[in-house]
Amino acid sequence: MNTLFVQRGRKRRRRSRRRRQVKVSTRCSALQDVDEPFSETFCSGCGAILHCSSPHVPGYLPSEKYKVLLLEGGLSGATCQRCYLITHHQKVLGLQVSRDQYRDVVRQIRPHQALVMLIVDLLDLPDSIVPDLPELVGANKHIVVLGNKIDLLPKDSPNYLHRIKRQLAQYCRDAGFGNQVTDLHLISAKTGYGIETLISSLQRSWKYKGDVYLVGSANSGKSTLFNTMLESDYCKSKASELIHKATISPWPGTTLNLLKFPIINPTPYRMFRRQERLNEASQQKESELSQDELKRLRWFSRKGYLVGRVGRTFHSNVGSRSDEIQFDPDSLALGVTEDGEIKKQVMTEKHIWTTTDPRRPTEEFTYNELKDAHWLYDTPGIMKDHDILDLLNKEEVRMMVPTQAIIPRTFVLKPGMSLFVGAVARIDLLQGGKSCWFSVLVSNKIPVHITSLDKADDIYEKHAGHILLGVPVGGSERMKEFPALVPQEFRLEGRGYQEAVADVKLSSAGWVAVTAVEGDQVLLRVHGPQTAGFSLRTPPLLPHVVSLKGDRIRKTPAYKLVKPLGLLDSGLSARAVKRPQAKKKKKKT
Repeated sequence: MNTLFVQRGRKRRRRSRRRRQVKVSTRCSALQDVDEPFSETFCSGCGAILHCSSPHVPGYLPSEKYKVLLLEGGLSGATCQRCYLITHHQKVLGLQVSRDQYRDVVRQIRPHQALVMLIVDLLDLPDSIVPDLPELVGANKHIVVLGNKIDLLPKDSPNYLHRIKRQLAQYCRDAGFGNQVTDLHLISAKTGYGIETLISSLQRSWKYKGDVYLVGSANSGKSTLFNTMLESDYCKSKASELIHKATISPWPGTTLNLLKFPIINPTPYRMFRRQERLNEASQQKESELSQDELKRLRWFSRKGYLVGRVGRTFHSNVGSRSDEIQFDPDSLALGVTEDGEIKKQVMTEKHIWTTTDPRRPTEEFTYNELKDAHWLYDTPGIMKDHDILDLLNKEEVRMMVPTQAIIPRTFVLKPGMSLFVGAVARIDLLQGGKSCWFSVLVSNKIPVHITSLDKADDIYEKHAGHILLGVPVGGSERMKEFPALVPQEFRLEGRGYQEAVADVKLSSAGWVAVTAVEGDQVLLRVHGPQTAGFSLRTPPLLPHVVSLKGDRIRKTPAYKLVKPLGLLDSGLSARAVKRPQAKKKKKKT
């Protein structure tokens, strides 16, 4: 009887979902107005021009909401339907935007006196370095290179940060940047590691000479850095309350135009006050931190290896905005009351408020505050020609893009064995005098499977698209449209048990470090989609990552997982972040 009720409940939920999907699709098409002209206002989440003409064009808002906001004067600071769905429901809408359009926006930098901050995804070195950056922004620009997502990479040796920094600098020289690179930092836009050091460096060197532009490849973390610096000493104190944060998501190409906030002028007095705050923070003991700060640090320590504290020296008097009116997800951000009438709402720069809400902030920037202001701009990501993410749907992208500290998974393979990274990559060990170690550094959500070479084809045919291999998702129907895996061979010479010889780079998904006995001649065959951009990287980024394995798991080729401790930057003297200990339950006697 219980089983019958469960089945009926599932059927009712499926029918309800189908009705909502039909209702949403019909409402979406009915709420566009092709006769209404485009506005002159940009979406504060992605930078697209707001309009109500077509859902497939960037910047779209349903006509009812668009016209109400236009009438009430609340269009400035509004976010488009796409940004709302990404932020609140993790849904992405397909848009008609070409790769050249992203590059054309970045080319707007050329005639201006500006500093360019190049954001580089450390998981995708060197391919995340924009190769023709001087042509896009101009050969006369100073460039500060920021290696982002350092929080995701484990510490494989005591000097690993200095080694990664040297390797990143060499890649920039190989890309032809020459003397344009004036500084280089390793940061985490997400956890705040290295951000305070970056801000101090910018305020000392660039000072207040002109605008600053964040530039980089898609999914490198520009919008996350924009949001982090919006809440820091690099931004005018009032701006963080009046300016909407950039929309961030794992999908490439979220930002479509230029977003900006005003930079604070680093006067000697402000620099002195800022240094006082940083000195106090560095001497602060963990017991002196507030509960909110401790909670934040411990939460980030579970997400990344390196954590930073980003604070503010000066605070504005703009009132806080704690409550937010939630949209009904089925109405696609339409302000509709329970009686079916359109509810008049005004969207400010950060949240959505009713026109009668007494908490609605009225303070704005004055003319004198902005007349000579310099700005930090977030630009659209440069789309790469070869990226594994281009072949995946939204669910697969969420699984493939690492969002937490990568825990290396190490396996020992003999010649004649194969290693699967999901169903998107396969590495065959064809030749070698002895066993080799393969350390996989990809998202922890991606399964790794080991099998013999003679069974590899059958495993792929049977399990691609299913639980065993994980990604892609959707079974045999999904695999019919997923491109076939194309092989390429690489010959390597081992350097010893403790040092990887090369990385098999799996585009922006991560890599597999290969360690072999010194002098051993190894032949690998790497299978992957032809347009995914898989390649061999030498020297490896983390050459000693094989040392981070635990004990061998009995009767398997796998080793136990070991996660190194995280470190705290810009406070507490870079001590290890302590996580709360779980209380042991007493056994009942």
